Amino acid sequence: MYYSDELVEEIREKNDIVDVVAGYVKLQKKGSNYWGLCPFHGEKTPSFSVSGAKQMYYCFGCGAGGNVYTFLMNYENYTFPEAVKALAERAGVALPQAQEGEESRRRENRRARLLEVNKAAAGFFYYQLRDKRGETGMAYLRRRQLTDETMHRFGLGYAGKNGVDLIQYLRGKGFEDELIKEAGLASYSERHGLSSQFWNRVMFPIQDSNNRVIGFGGRVMGEGEPKYLNSPETPVFDKRRNLYGLNFARKSKAGSIILCEGYMDVIALHQVGFTQAVASLGTAFTPQQAGLLRRCTDSVLLAYDSDGAGVKAALRAIEILREARLTGKVIDMRPYKDPDEFIKALGKEAFEERIHRAENSFFFEIRILEGQYALDDPEEKTKFYREIAKKLCGFSEDVERDNYLQAVADKYLIGVDNLRKLVNGYAAQTGLEKPLERPRSGIHAKNRPEEGAKRSQRLLLSWLADEPGLYGRIRKYIGPEDFTEELYRTVAERLFGELDQGAFQPAGIISMFEEESTQREVAELFHTTLPRMETGQEREKAFRDILLAVKKNSYEYHMERLGTDVNALRQAVEGKKALEELAKTHISLE
Repeated sequence: MYYSDELVEEIREKNDIVDVVAGYVKLQKKGSNYWGLCPFHGEKTPSFSVSGAKQMYYCFGCGAGGNVYTFLMNYENYTFPEAVKALAERAGVALPQAQEGEESRRRENRRARLLEVNKAAAGFFYYQLRDKRGETGMAYLRRRQLTDETMHRFGLGYAGKNGVDLIQYLRGKGFEDELIKEAGLASYSERHGLSSQFWNRVMFPIQDSNNRVIGFGGRVMGEGEPKYLNSPETPVFDKRRNLYGLNFARKSKAGSIILCEGYMDVIALHQVGFTQAVASLGTAFTPQQAGLLRRCTDSVLLAYDSDGAGVKAALRAIEILREARLTGKVIDMRPYKDPDEFIKALGKEAFEERIHRAENSFFFEIRILEGQYALDDPEEKTKFYREIAKKLCGFSEDVERDNYLQAVADKYLIGVDNLRKLVNGYAAQTGLEKPLERPRSGIHAKNRPEEGAKRSQRLLLSWLADEPGLYGRIRKYIGPEDFTEELYRTVAERLFGELDQGAFQPAGIISMFEEESTQREVAELFHTTLPRMETGQEREKAFRDILLAVKKNSYEYHMERLGTDVNALRQAVEGKKALEELAKTHISLE
């Protein structure tokens, strides 16, 4: 559905970004902005800023930024039309109804159509399971001790004895073959024509966090291979960026998330009340999935299989969780293989007890590492201690590293000082003890002149966005043509035009650009850190220096193009005159 620029802007203006973001992120006001932990990457110190004045957000840690539409699109995985609809409903703005006919059909969002065909397929599988044709699948689920309520809640279904019935059903619903293939529900062959790969399988609809069916997992009945078959990657299904059961788990009040390996593990846990359980989708746990969890919790309990493959998967997941700044613990499934077997054998209370006794992820790593060394051999024991030292170097915070160092020393009877020497020695060898160098704020000399020019232009645009009243004092000296970066010039044209009209809306400027990467860059542009200044005199000098730097770079830029650009001569002459006048002019910021 197409929405006019005027309607999009009206909806944006009626949804205060501070109120919207506060529904997802705990914000605290500091100065003129609101701050919180970034929902798009793991952090312990708030670097996520929301500006009510600019109606924009920006993370100084990961660079995520944009307006209220960008936020919903990134957080909820909405398309732009979906974000418009959600915010229109929130603000009570009526949207135009779609018109029937070919033109409306042509404009219909392809993603929405893929979600529609997935929903229809889920309905087909659902009713197949509850029909005579689904007796095999129903018998299997009964053996797995699932209730009707649980099967209904997860929309479980069954794909019949062939891959043709689904195609005929979807065609009957008006879905074209190309769409069915694009949704990953079927493929074409010379021998069979269009047929689905999902047949003779219990079907697990995979839903995104907004309860929309985006793909399927199918468990074969009998001895066929593969045992589990998932939908391929499609425009709406990315295995790395979704988690099975997250649509339910995100609403849980448990305070933590239980991360499992399989669909049945999740379903078994939900059935007995552990509604915080989720699972990855047939692949190893990914950083993108950790980012999804970070939006729901800061504590993750790993309930992976207790066999060797499960242990290896847990070790990989722990590393990813640590990178995402998530606290990880490991639930001991032994002597059972997985949560499903454990629950059936010992019940809810026993699993609850295992949760309370979950092992710190670092100590889990050390325990697994310990099994690789013969500790009755002094040489092997020394190697083990060295490996511990390497792992301790992985903690970036001194306090956290010291706490673990003390705890490990106590547990394995190593002298604290000896272990600290090992850690410091390893850190010195690898360069880990060298402090990170962070870029300084303000205007400083850069290695490359063009970087200094770009920064001056960013600083000026950001300063004018913070204090639009200054524009009237410099408009005779500066114009959009003085911004030599194409993106900055485009922003300046819109910015100066709005300032001339007295209707400046930074968040609206972001909506000019379709690419998310460009929106992030514009958001960063408007959040460039200004120089730290103690007095009014220092502020005036800094502003004047930035203005002169932009104008001087503009003059030099146009001078270099005198032979190729017909407008360059005029702009160079005018720029030189303005530069000379500006150098003699005092600009008050009061």
